[in-house]
Amino acid sequence: MNPSLTPVAQSRSARAAARAAGIQKLFRKLYGEDCRLFRAPGRINLIGEHTDYNDGLVMPAAVDLECWVAVAPAVDRTITVHSDNFSETRMFHLDRPGALDDWSDYVQGVALMLEKAGCHFPGAKMLVSSEVPVGSGLSSSAALEVSTGLALLSLLSTPWPRLRLAQTCQRAENEFVGARCGIMDQFVSCHAKAGHLVMLDCRSLEHRFFPVPADTCLVISNTMVKHINAAGEYNVRRAECEEGARLLACGRREVSSLRDLELKDLDRFEKLLPPAIYKRCRHVVTENQRVLAAAAALEDGDLERVGSLMRASHQSLSDDYEVSCPELNLMVELASAVKGVYGARMTGGGFGGCTVNLVDAKSVGEFITSVTAGYQARLGIIPEIWVTSASEGAGRWEPS
Repeated sequence: MNPSLTPVAQSRSARAAARAAGIQKLFRKLYGEDCRLFRAPGRINLIGEHTDYNDGLVMPAAVDLECWVAVAPAVDRTITVHSDNFSETRMFHLDRPGALDDWSDYVQGVALMLEKAGCHFPGAKMLVSSEVPVGSGLSSSAALEVSTGLALLSLLSTPWPRLRLAQTCQRAENEFVGARCGIMDQFVSCHAKAGHLVMLDCRSLEHRFFPVPADTCLVISNTMVKHINAAGEYNVRRAECEEGARLLACGRREVSSLRDLELKDLDRFEKLLPPAIYKRCRHVVTENQRVLAAAAALEDGDLERVGSLMRASHQSLSDDYEVSCPELNLMVELASAVKGVYGARMTGGGFGGCTVNLVDAKSVGEFITSVTAGYQARLGIIPEIWVTSASEGAGRWEPS
């Protein structure tokens, strides 16, 4: 064991090694040969929700919950992929694609978009094993896409920049799966830096890293619910934002997306917008302002201000964007009542899933006890709570 690693890093390294060994063993059992192994993280978003597909600002971090993909080459233009999580095997031919309307569409979509971009794969044998819970708002889909992309590209000798990989994975989700996500999830899965948040401009793709504040923890609380309207409503919200930008361009021709607006502009042209669309636009415009303010507060070490902005973000997501739900609101309420919690808000698409909480490290134990007890008492559901750290972006797993 590397003596330079901290005890926490040692435990993570040991956990990863054990997981890798288990995946390699299962791969040999399935396919009778050795494999290459790749991993990509899920993410939380401290602030900046539903802004990425509006060319806006976000501040996510990768988390140490990862999707692993093992791969070996095949020769018949067929990709066979087994999911350890679902105990299912799917097969598709690269020359005769067709969506299967399940988890394997993310794999197939990435393969096809890479092919469209000029990659030509001989075929592949693959195994997927993910720690990122599905439907939790932690971007299990992007983790699967990015780890799949790295695995497939390893079969070729063509260099592939990380930004291009993130964009290709986003295209797979937009065009093949049919979810109109922005670039945030794939970008952070590819580019994340351990111990840091990343502030990303989703228009220019310029980004800055901010250290996670000392003596604080990023704590994830899973409501354990996912309402059935989540996927459809996500696409509706994007369409509403695009309609808002189109209508506002009648008043200001230079408006190509909501990123081009300030609140004074929005208020000036409020009469151009139906009430619901005005509210959606107001959330996006004010959320971009909150990301800038959070960056300034982090630079000043003002965690109380960061927490206040997180609470305002959640309120806007609940009232203006209408993507929260009673379970998420309760989780934020319970967290906010715990001493040492700077801020709490929903993270991800909404309608269930998780909250992200910025917590004083000394208060984490009390947070877990209080939130778990309160949530169970009110809803009869035991939540999952993870104390996580900002982790490194995707890569090939190599034994240390």
